[in-house]
Amino acid sequence: MFEDFAEDKVKGLYVRHGGDGPAVLLLHGHPRTHATWHRVAPLLAEDFTVICPDLTGYGRSEKPQSTPDHEPYSKRAMARDCVGMMRALGHDRFAVAGHDRGCYVAQRMALDHPSAVTKLVVMDGIPIGEALARADARFAAAWWHWFFLGQTGKPAEEIINRDPDAWYGGTPERMGEEGYEDYRRAIHDPAVVHAMCEDYRAGLGLDREADDADRRAGRRIGCPTLFLWSAGDDMEELYGDPLAIWADWADDVRGRRIDSGHHMAEEAPQELAAALRDFLGG
Repeated sequence: MFEDFAEDKVKGLYVRHGGDGPAVLLLHGHPRTHATWHRVAPLLAEDFTVICPDLTGYGRSEKPQSTPDHEPYSKRAMARDCVGMMRALGHDRFAVAGHDRGCYVAQRMALDHPSAVTKLVVMDGIPIGEALARADARFAAAWWHWFFLGQTGKPAEEIINRDPDAWYGGTPERMGEEGYEDYRRAIHDPAVVHAMCEDYRAGLGLDREADDADRRAGRRIGCPTLFLWSAGDDMEELYGDPLAIWADWADDVRGRRIDSGHHMAEEAPQELAAALRDFLGG
């Protein structure tokens, strides 16, 4: 897995990096680690320098002490951590592609650090503020875990830690043997489970506030943006035309459907790598 990629701990983030060419940062979602990209990264490394970290709190990255407002796990803080890591690796400007929770970090990076981000790819998500503004009974039924993980009155960690395998699922057949073991190592660490819940708690508070503030101020994503969504996910069922939502946030946005279930990097790596290469190299 990640043959010929270096393995480092940079600015608190565990990271694999390799390849040659313009830099592209790949960000995983919940509850995955950097290993979700192990089938895509080598394909992109033929043309790009590929950097795959564990997000703050996830996997083998550092897990900062949280605060009452969950700020260390806000997407603004995670984006700041990633930019610091990229600069330490020598990449002041780079493209970023994020899936699931990683797409919110990538979005925040493009908005808060426009001089650093050359191109943005967001996958299987719309801005948190938009999702919560549209949250209806269908959303609550399908995405109830946002509110289970995000609430603090009866913390979810105790329930999850009783049987992480039953809660999170996953198989070595889908994820690859090494990827599955990296993932299992993470979900069996109570500190990782807590950090992932903190990610969702920040989502319901500070992250939504940041999105809403950007909307009021008229801030937009200026770099070219690509939105990819899984055919087997519920983006279209929930939002009709999810690309139209991103068009309200970015000046130059395009998109396409990927023939896959939610975890597209694991299920459709060839198609995803081709879509990323076409966009990033164009």
